[in-house]
Amino acid sequence: MQHKTVIVRPELCVGCMQCAIRCAQAHSATKELATAVFEPVLAKPRIHIGVGVNPQGVLKPFPNKCRHCDPAPCQEACMPGAIRSDIAEGSKVVDPALCIGCGMCAMACPYYAIRYHHDLHAPERTITAIKCDNCHDRQKKGQIPACVEACKTGALEFGYVNEHIKKGAGRLANAAWSMQS
Repeated sequence: MQHKTVIVRPELCVGCMQCAIRCAQAHSATKELATAVFEPVLAKPRIHIGVGVNPQGVLKPFPNKCRHCDPAPCQEACMPGAIRSDIAEGSKVVDPALCIGCGMCAMACPYYAIRYHHDLHAPERTITAIKCDNCHDRQKKGQIPACVEACKTGALEFGYVNEHIKKGAGRLANAAWSMQS
């Protein structure tokens, strides 16, 4: 069964960072931007904007996040079993109560999508792995992930991968035929 996920379209990203800001807000204790910045443990974003260089030598932003691989190299490398598939269907979620901060998951992640920070939900507020959880708490309330809601350019979408691929194939076919004219 295929599950909805955050799909990244880097060609549409303008590097505004709204996705990262809203992600951190969604993972804060108060869920309000104005008060989240004053919390004793600041929430960190689960999406990161990297900067690359396109073929023309222009700097381009790239929104990077967990792909919730199946099988997931991070989950396989997690010796205490802190990266779990049973918390949110279709997502690999870190259980901060089990994470020991060893770094094995980050080393195994092919997308460099895992960071280490203090977590509001970790016992004794220890350093734990922080990665995208597809905003499973928001989804339970019928909302889409915070990063997708914040993205105004369409660089982040929430949907099924196969539907995204089908739309992309249609765009490619239209572009190919328009070049023929």
